[in-house]
Amino acid sequence: MREFGDFQTPLDLVSGVLRAVYRRGGPWARALEPTCGVGNFITGLRSLPSPPAEIQGIELQPRHALRTKLGSETDAGMPKVRIQQADIFKLNLAELPWSQTGPLLVVGNPPWVTNSELGGLQSGNLPTKSNFKGQSGFGAKTGESNFDIAEYIWIKLIKELAWARPTIALLCKTVVARNVLTYANVAGLPTSSAEIYLIDAKRWFDAAVDACLFRVDVGHGEANYKATLYSDLESDTPQSVLGIANGFIISNYAAYEQHGFLDGESPVVWRQGIKHDAASIMELTEEGGRLKNRSGETVSVEPEYIYPLLKSSDLNSDDNPEPRCRVLVTQKKLGEDTAPLRQKARRLWQYLCSHEDIFLARRSSIYEGRPPFSMFGIGDYSFTDYKVAVSGLYKTIRFRVVGPYIGRPVLLDDTCYLVPCDSAEQACVLAALLNSPTCLAFVNSLVFLGSKRPVTKKVLQRLDLSALWSRTDRRELARATNVHLGMLGLPLIAQEAVESFVWPGTHSNRQLTFPDVV
Repeated sequence: MREFGDFQTPLDLVSGVLRAVYRRGGPWARALEPTCGVGNFITGLRSLPSPPAEIQGIELQPRHALRTKLGSETDAGMPKVRIQQADIFKLNLAELPWSQTGPLLVVGNPPWVTNSELGGLQSGNLPTKSNFKGQSGFGAKTGESNFDIAEYIWIKLIKELAWARPTIALLCKTVVARNVLTYANVAGLPTSSAEIYLIDAKRWFDAAVDACLFRVDVGHGEANYKATLYSDLESDTPQSVLGIANGFIISNYAAYEQHGFLDGESPVVWRQGIKHDAASIMELTEEGGRLKNRSGETVSVEPEYIYPLLKSSDLNSDDNPEPRCRVLVTQKKLGEDTAPLRQKARRLWQYLCSHEDIFLARRSSIYEGRPPFSMFGIGDYSFTDYKVAVSGLYKTIRFRVVGPYIGRPVLLDDTCYLVPCDSAEQACVLAALLNSPTCLAFVNSLVFLGSKRPVTKKVLQRLDLSALWSRTDRRELARATNVHLGMLGLPLIAQEAVESFVWPGTHSNRQLTFPDVV
């Protein structure tokens, strides 16, 4: 059932998990499966050559708990098994009754579902509401306070079982593993050695998500918030080491140590592209000389409210991307009153009103209390002729120069990030700097390419480009700048012009000039 994030673990995968876990430790005298479902991990534990002497399972659903009990009746010479039908969120795990002492293994596969998904299903299968991640009010509105139920279970296990110094090994989304490491660092939880073994969630669960076996020792020596990453359950050769740097989880600690001098504060402000959550109405394509929305309806509105639009796929596909669609723009700045459109843009207003139900159905709370047909990610920065932009979604990270299209500034959607620039030359120098091997290596050391959105504003704002500028060869920077200018069909510049570069948004009187063409 979706309400319970109900992915029962195949026995073949259980065997692979237990092999990986026991290869790094054991034996364990006791074992706990915190959300045992039909008990496949309990079955796997009992079949080991040297199984734990005592196994406990916790399961909320009565039908699963009963089935697991019936399948775990103690035979002569087999481990003692105890199944408790209970809500793990309401149990104090420190008070579980054990007849055995000795090392404790916690193993299993907790629910793969988030608190917001359960809230939408009006499920009672939720922990007591609290400010679990300590997010700000706006962070909560934009989804930053959302968390996986497995994440909550992880933290509960570490906190309540730390006295037993357990090894905890659970299947979960890789983002859960990263979030647990981050939280453990912030909260000072006593985690020590950790490993992440990637699994093929599509194969095992028909789930299109990055997943892993996450194994952590708790209370075994000095706290450590790094995790060694392996490509699969059978691998003994690590791919990389994850860790915490400057308060954030990073994907490659070795690469970060080499390029970490760039970790600081960006001298430029990164902006997210336009957000409207009404693509079927707001985004248009040209067919036979007419603009049409996604329903095939011809749209005829005042042209000054129509702008070229680039999406992540456009930025990823071409060095000089050309907009494939248009976007209707109802505001020039955040929170601007849209009522004047009734008189200033009557055709646009009529079109928007005819599709008012689409806007009223927008689920995000950021639109609450806003003028009708409001947008986000809109401001003066949206309408500059030249920008440097990057997709937030793709594994290959490249920064693109975006110029005007048919005399109109090009906007970007909310999967993209941008820096507005004062001139084409400024944009090209900035793009050349950002695309330098050192900068890209640093960004790649931070991001997790398997994430839904590897590149975020938080990552980009960490780029101390001033530090990079001070170490960059100006001749090479001028060469790379001219590559971008050439793609725009603009005159090339000499190295001396690069020296007069100023950061976008600093409002300096200095401008890039065109001395002798190189």
